[in-house]
Amino acid sequence: MFKKILVANRGEIACRVFKTAKRMGIATVAVYSEADRNALHVEMADEAVFIGPPAAAESYLVIDRIVEACKQTGAEAVHPGYGFLSERAEFAERLAAEGIAFIGPPRGAIEAMGDKITSKKIAAEAGVSTVPGVMGLIDDAEHAVRIATDIGYPVMIKASAGGGGKGMRIAWNDEEAREGFERSKSEAASSFGDDRIFIEKFVTEPRHIEIQVLADTKGNCIYLGERECSIQRRNQKVIEEAPSPFLDAETRKAMGEQAVALAKAVDYASAGTVEFIVDKDRNFYFLEMNTRLQVEHPVTELITGVDLVEQMIRVASGEELGIGQDDIKLNGWAVESRLYAEDPYRNFLPSIGRLTRYRPPQEGTGENGHIVRNDTGVFEGGEISMFYDPMIAKLCTWAPDRSGAVESMADALDHFEVEGIGHNIPFLSAVMDHGRFRSGDITTAFIAEEYPDGFVGVEADSQTARDLSAVAAVLDAIEGERRDVTASKRFSDNGGPDAGEKTVRMDRENTKVRVSRDDDGYSVTVGEKEPMRLTTSWQPGETLALLEIDGASAAFKVDPAPGGYRLRHRGIDQTVQVLSTRVAELAALMPEKLPPDTSKMLLCPMPGLVVALHVEEGAEVEEGQSLAIVEAMKMENVLRAERPGKVAKIPVSVGDSLAVDEVIMEFEA
Repeated sequence: MFKKILVANRGEIACRVFKTAKRMGIATVAVYSEADRNALHVEMADEAVFIGPPAAAESYLVIDRIVEACKQTGAEAVHPGYGFLSERAEFAERLAAEGIAFIGPPRGAIEAMGDKITSKKIAAEAGVSTVPGVMGLIDDAEHAVRIATDIGYPVMIKASAGGGGKGMRIAWNDEEAREGFERSKSEAASSFGDDRIFIEKFVTEPRHIEIQVLADTKGNCIYLGERECSIQRRNQKVIEEAPSPFLDAETRKAMGEQAVALAKAVDYASAGTVEFIVDKDRNFYFLEMNTRLQVEHPVTELITGVDLVEQMIRVASGEELGIGQDDIKLNGWAVESRLYAEDPYRNFLPSIGRLTRYRPPQEGTGENGHIVRNDTGVFEGGEISMFYDPMIAKLCTWAPDRSGAVESMADALDHFEVEGIGHNIPFLSAVMDHGRFRSGDITTAFIAEEYPDGFVGVEADSQTARDLSAVAAVLDAIEGERRDVTASKRFSDNGGPDAGEKTVRMDRENTKVRVSRDDDGYSVTVGEKEPMRLTTSWQPGETLALLEIDGASAAFKVDPAPGGYRLRHRGIDQTVQVLSTRVAELAALMPEKLPPDTSKMLLCPMPGLVVALHVEEGAEVEEGQSLAIVEAMKMENVLRAERPGKVAKIPVSVGDSLAVDEVIMEFEA
């Protein structure tokens, strides 16, 4: 067994590998760029080596610097994590030449499966079901249109060396095929240094289901069930679960056996994932094989009890698998939510900055036997950089059944506090409570179909609005008790008919509330409804309020707001004022403050780099026309005209780094 390993990665995956290595008694080495000098993975490792500037191309992707770090520290093996060099065959070959073990598959398997065109040919030869498409490379945009027409729209345009949703576009017509080819080609060159593109049929009503495989160097290979990865946005997975709510035992077995056949066909050794697209009739087709550890591997670990990182390390050290196919039993259900630094209210555009508050839910096994796990690589006070993937954490929950795992995830998200940057917790919470998701009736089009105009938040139903009113009233009562030692008299039934009566104001609507306190908690009457019973240990200044509302537990994020509180719960973000009757009457007379008119401006929707300007000053533009491209966190974002107009001014240039809401173009009135 290795005595010391180096992780050629950063963030949460580096921290994840370190945890297993430390449990196994293996010393650890981190590498870091200038941007990551104070990162959590650097702090966790036994040793750390500086490898260069913030840009990955000048640090984490430089093979020579990783090899030198191994030599400098005496690391015997390298775990690549995912992304960066994890699927670079030349990296595995270089390590082998230097006498350093690669904790991953052999070079031949990486090479064969890393090229999507080659991998599909091998899969077909191995008897694996494949998607109809053209395996040859695409010359140019017009060639892409001809091929797409022959296959039949819709088609998927994909980078041959792609992954993580980058270099992928769906085209429904000739125009989208042309633009999709150009954007995919550009992203592929930028992200992978390889701009080869191919096209395949896009399966409608698809589910994205993948099989986890594990193989050793002795010819043993097993599959560890499946993961449902259909909740995706821009071809990037957002929520995963294991097992799939859609597969039956027969289909699971068939997919697993085909995945193993493919792994054996390329002499695979290590953990790997074979991804399939599955239609509504459970017909499945090979998409690709990821020759590395997947982001979503924790859900498989939670339902099988197998530590995949440990198995990778053992296989790389020459050990035979200690488990067989009959040993794999799927126990319970697990769900993973990917927390991203992105603003769901701005079409999920990337967000960067300092984490002024970062407080995950408590990890471990709860009183109900449910498990919470949080794989993360950040900490309160740390920075989210523009140079790397925007993932903050992978929050996972386990329960004996799916409904329990989903409910535990919804509760864990309510407890997860992140401030200082935009993040997708409200959106994740909304999905957890969505009826269609709860039923398991999902496809890869779920987000596009259920949120066609983007995410605008969750509107509280009548019961939740009542809960918000009651919670705000109780928090105000507690604040009042601290301000005035006589407040307890004001909130007792001994003070007359108006004792404890106030007005809760939400969305410019007023509702009367009455609060009474006794030794066991608070009785709250909202409007003319029946009284509610609330108990809490919340104290003024705390940012998370844990309550019992009529016997049910609930968590609300709390921040002060003028005259009341900003409360967040289950994707709802609501300002609730608690006012005296007279103040509430006056507030109703105040005019509503409207935001400034920016309709005649093109604003930068996220911090990013201007990589293209498609129009000039004085140009007439049409609705939907591409105006500019801004690159952020390795993704190119096309900004389009929302209506016809004439460009009056362009105050920026290609190459400029812009802040959020910085003006890119102004249009004539």
